[in-house]
Amino acid sequence: MTDTSAPFLTPAGPRRPGERALTALGLAAPADNPADSSPHVFPDGGSWRTEIPSVEGPEALAIVLKESLRLDVPVHRVSQGSGVWMLSDAEITEMAEACADRGIELCLFTGPRGTWDIGASSRTASGGAGLRARGHDALAGCVEDTLRAAELGVQCLLVADEGVLWTLHRLRERGLLPSDTTLKVSALIGPVNPASVSVYERLGADSVNVPSDLTAAHFTEIRRVSGVPLDLYIEAPDDLGGYVRMYEAAELIRRAAPLYLKFGLSKAPGIYPYGAHLRDAALDTARERVRRGRLVLDLLARHGADGGMSPLGSRLPGPLNRFSPKD
Repeated sequence: MTDTSAPFLTPAGPRRPGERALTALGLAAPADNPADSSPHVFPDGGSWRTEIPSVEGPEALAIVLKESLRLDVPVHRVSQGSGVWMLSDAEITEMAEACADRGIELCLFTGPRGTWDIGASSRTASGGAGLRARGHDALAGCVEDTLRAAELGVQCLLVADEGVLWTLHRLRERGLLPSDTTLKVSALIGPVNPASVSVYERLGADSVNVPSDLTAAHFTEIRRVSGVPLDLYIEAPDDLGGYVRMYEAAELIRRAAPLYLKFGLSKAPGIYPYGAHLRDAALDTARERVRRGRLVLDLLARHGADGGMSPLGSRLPGPLNRFSPKD
């Protein structure tokens, strides 16, 4: 019997999912438009990096590090969602040291957010002010968290408020935060158009988590005005839509580079703010997020599209456009 599968499984170069089989049936996709490709890369020349989100403490981090070695999943960044305030100094130090040993960037969320505050507007149908820091005290709490984390060796902070972002950027510019501190915008307030992405970049963002339902065309539009690294859930948690975009990973890299591929998890319980009562869920989901990352990397490899990853240990975004801190 003639083996008819080989031509479809061993393409000569990068290909789209199912490309050769569909072409044989007269169902070929239109050729890529070179003008759609992002002209930007990370300063190390890479197009993409990886992130494991929702790593809620040292125990979950240990599982991520162990599983990433076992499954050969390269990790550039791990992020935590509960907040600096939900970790002790010893826990933060342990996480920072473990990540430093592996050349992985650790990103912790800054303090008070509207969804855990006494304000009722975030619980209305419209969502009100959402995650933003309500009032001076909440802003001050975010600053306190940031300074504490930086003193304990954390180099990346996750923010969910434009004012907090601008304030932390100004502190960085004045030398009150280390100059290599990076600021990451949360998925929960992610911008959805080119102008808003550009504003976050100018306010001090070093990477911007955009919503996972943006189309390929949206990414091309963003890349015409901004080169700030973007973070994107390839699989999103249910509260962010539950989207699973594994088969689009290569096209998303082409359109949105420089891009952090975030390996989230749908159909998983919420674990923010994390505590020991959620231990089993936190550890099980940490393990599965790494496995999901392996599945995405395997897809990229099968499509011949797994090249262009930043070297492990890379973390800085390169030169970006900023508003003047004196404005």
